[in-house]
Amino acid sequence: MTQAPAATRATRRQHDREIVMLAVPAFGALVAEPLFVMADSAIVGHLGTAQLAGLGVASALLTTAVSVFVFLAYATTAAVARRVGAGDLQAAVRQGMDGIWLALLIGATVIAVVLPSAPALIDLFGASDTAAPYATTYLRISSIGIPAMLIVLAATGVLRGLQNTKTPLYVAISGFIANGVLNVGLVYGADLGIAGSAWGTVIAQWGMAAVYLVVVVRGARRHGASLSPDVAGIRASAQAGAPLLVRTLSLRAILLIATAVAARLGDADIAAHQIILSLWSLLAFALDAIAIAGQAIIGRYLGADDPHGARAACRRMVQWGLAVGVVLGLLVILSRPLFLPLFTSDPTVKDTALPALIMVALSQPICGVVFVLDGVLMGAGDGPYLAGAMLVTLAVFAPAALLVPTLGGGLTALWGAMTLMMTVRMLTLLLRARSGRWVVTGATR
Repeated sequence: MTQAPAATRATRRQHDREIVMLAVPAFGALVAEPLFVMADSAIVGHLGTAQLAGLGVASALLTTAVSVFVFLAYATTAAVARRVGAGDLQAAVRQGMDGIWLALLIGATVIAVVLPSAPALIDLFGASDTAAPYATTYLRISSIGIPAMLIVLAATGVLRGLQNTKTPLYVAISGFIANGVLNVGLVYGADLGIAGSAWGTVIAQWGMAAVYLVVVVRGARRHGASLSPDVAGIRASAQAGAPLLVRTLSLRAILLIATAVAARLGDADIAAHQIILSLWSLLAFALDAIAIAGQAIIGRYLGADDPHGARAACRRMVQWGLAVGVVLGLLVILSRPLFLPLFTSDPTVKDTALPALIMVALSQPICGVVFVLDGVLMGAGDGPYLAGAMLVTLAVFAPAALLVPTLGGGLTALWGAMTLMMTVRMLTLLLRARSGRWVVTGATR
């Protein structure tokens, strides 16, 4: 009678070890990435307000240009993990190379668009006459690093699929340090101003990409995988990523709508919204780390033709997401007297932010379930469902958010709409998880 519970406990401990082993380094790498922008801002900020404003506009454009292609990491992780589970490491690395070649093609295309259109893009974002020249300079130089950033995304997906999240952590930390040193040296030592900051970041990004390429190429040679581009493989990577691109664009639309609505509510509301959104994004890194572990683990189980293991891992990861969400929510509530003064001394902004901040805290358990199931379904290669579910979520959120200025409730009502958005996502993902239709085994979906 005691053997079954003991076996269940052993399985849970195994899942827990795997989740921690993959999620903790992934969290470190995720947190290291936005530090690039923070370091650039701290260094450029001492050059002047116009330079910092230009950096802000250019960075927003660059972040958007790269983040919409995050499917290069997600789709590659799932595809590689399946082949790892199937025991075919050669095919796993070959799949990873296809993702990297796709990243290069997309990166070259983005450069071809950004370089000639940089002034128009900067003007579209409403940069002032004093900030626009600095923004254009930074954008044009930094665009050279876009292929490197996309290679990093794809190669990170390869290593995650191979159940390796430690190497991306080491590369991210090294890249952050190199970026800081190069920025200081080129901005002040070489007196290149904002151009020096852009070149420093580009050099650091290509350095990171080079390290990843060395690691992946060594793996390809070790397992006898071809390094040359394969048209069919690149096309398959693009087809797998297309639904995730729709998902990502829908999510970006939700965040843009929320910011636009907050801006219509007034200066205090948009200021408070930016503070809360920064916290919400930080909390998302912790939950996304578990999702990344889910992508790698689920893909491996399905590739190994182990549907029972995949379902058991899914259940355990949902429990992790829920528990971490509860802990994060409690931390937000307990730390709110310390958190808000870090960003503002304006009592109006604080009063506006406080009830919305509590709304964010209460929604964290929901967010935990959403992020984990998102990762599980990505690991299963269930991109088309994720795309459709996010479009449904956008259709529900948009009218709810746009009605906030008319119906009243201010920023708290807007974050109530954000909580509604996460609840809809949770329901659509739970329906899919319970249906079992995502459990498709084999080396390919």
